[in-house]
Amino acid sequence: MMRRREFITLLGSAAAAWPSVARAQQSGRMRRIGVLAGSAESTEVRARIAAFRLALQNLGWQEQDQNVRIDVRWLGSDPHRIQAETTDLIAGKPEVIVSGTSVAITQILQTSAIPVVFAGITDPVSQSFVKSLARPGGNATGFAAYEVSLGGKWIETLKELWPGLGKAAVLYEPTTAPYMPGILGSIVAAGPSFGVQIEDLQISNINELDRALASLGGQPNTGVIVPPASFTNTHSALLVVLTAKYRIPAIYAFRNYIAAGGLISYGVDGNDLWTKAAGYVDRILRGANPGDLPVQTPTKFELVINLKTAKALGLDVPPTLLARADEVIE
Repeated sequence: MMRRREFITLLGSAAAAWPSVARAQQSGRMRRIGVLAGSAESTEVRARIAAFRLALQNLGWQEQDQNVRIDVRWLGSDPHRIQAETTDLIAGKPEVIVSGTSVAITQILQTSAIPVVFAGITDPVSQSFVKSLARPGGNATGFAAYEVSLGGKWIETLKELWPGLGKAAVLYEPTTAPYMPGILGSIVAAGPSFGVQIEDLQISNINELDRALASLGGQPNTGVIVPPASFTNTHSALLVVLTAKYRIPAIYAFRNYIAAGGLISYGVDGNDLWTKAAGYVDRILRGANPGDLPVQTPTKFELVINLKTAKALGLDVPPTLLARADEVIE
C-alpha cells in the first residue's frame, strides 16, 4: 500500500517533470498565435520559424496537443502582398502576432490592439513601435536586431577585408525598409573615417537590381553594403549570384548570404532572436502586458567569411580578421 507521504512525493515529482506542459495547458482552451514571416523560399526564414516553433514546444505549447494554433503567413517583399496578408491575419483575431517585418508591424499597431512581439527589428523606438526600450508602454515589445550605429561596423569590416575599398553602395528597396534613413545616416557619417565614399543605392525590382550591380561592377574599388531589408532578404540568392557575376565585394547583414556564396557577413543570429521571441509570446499568453516587457537588444554579433568567394575575387583575408571570425566557410 502506498502511504500518503509517498503519494504526495510521487505527485510532486511528476509535476516537476512536466512544468511547462502543465503551465501551457492550464487554461484548457486553444490559444492562437499569428506569425508574419518573410519569404517562404528563404531557408534562413524557415529556420527561424522552425526555431520559434521548437521553443514554443519546449514551453509546453504544442500544436499536436491542440493547446495552440500557429497561423504562419509568408509575406515576401511585395508591399501589396504584405498589406493583404497582414489584414487577413488581423481579421482572424489571434491573441498575439509575431513578425520581423517593419511594414507589417506598423500596420498591426495602426489598425488593431493585438499584442505584437517583434523579432529582429531595426531601431523600434525611431519606428514608433515602442516608447522606449526599457518601457515599451504600448501593445508591442520584442527583440531588436540592429541599432543604426552598426552601419559603421559594416564599412570597417569590409575595408579591413579589402583595403582598396574607396566607395561603397548601400543597396536596399525603400518601401519595405522605412528604418533605412537611420542606418544610411550612420554609414555616411562613418565613411570619411575609413576613406570610403558612400552611395545611396535604392532599387525597386530585380531588373533594377541587375542594372545597378552591373553599373557598380564597372567602377573601380567599389563594394556593396546590404543592410537587413525584406527585398534583399527575399532575393538573397539572386543578389549573391549577381555580386559574383560582376565581381563586387559585398558585406551582408545575415549569415545565409555567406552560406549561399556571399563574401562576408556581420550580424545577429536570427534563430536566436526568434527563439527568445517565443518566451515573450509564452508570457503574454499567460497574462503579461507587452508594454511591461522590455525590448531586448543583441549582445553577440557573428562574423562569417567565405574564403572560396574571397579567393574568386582575388582578396587575401587578413589573419586578424580570420581570427575574429565566428565561422569560416572554405
